[in-house]
Amino acid sequence: MEEGQQPNYSSQQNGMMSFDSKADLLDKIRPEEAVEQIKQRLMGKEWNPIKEEWIQNPALKDISLTEVGACAVTNLIFPASTRNVSVSNLKDEEIKKRLLSLVKTALKMCLDNWEIYGIKSVSQLYFVKEIVYTNTLVSLKQPENEGIRRLLNSTISENRSVATYGEEKSGMLGLFRRKKWIRNY
Repeated sequence: MEEGQQPNYSSQQNGMMSFDSKADLLDKIRPEEAVEQIKQRLMGKEWNPIKEEWIQNPALKDISLTEVGACAVTNLIFPASTRNVSVSNLKDEEIKKRLLSLVKTALKMCLDNWEIYGIKSVSQLYFVKEIVYTNTLVSLKQPENEGIRRLLNSTISENRSVATYGEEKSGMLGLFRRKKWIRNY
């Protein structure tokens, strides 16, 4: 890279991801969006892509919760469904304890507040249990083997490679370089 020339970080170079691509990737890791979808589905709604809105599905009225119930359950599982969790590295024993604690708490909340949550049958409790269990298990197990963390780290190292490509290494660790003087004769 010639002196005075700045590297172009916003375009794709040599097939490597750019800084903008990294930011896009981080924006796409949004497990909390699943919580909003779960809330709508707990209320018996489905996404209508034509109208681009959530609409009530009459076929789900027997298993749906009230808005209060759906909000309470999704607020409970939200902390287990954030970006921080998606890059954490929990042990299986920690996951099991957290998972069982969330399921028990969700069921206790449903039993204690059955009327305002709209609980009318045992099948609704199983429905809530399965949703809480599945979402929490997937959220907590997602970072296993550091898949997302490794992906982000490789993106960072690729960006470093692009940023330093073509720079001369001289002096101590490439920190001190001789200036090139340009003479105009």
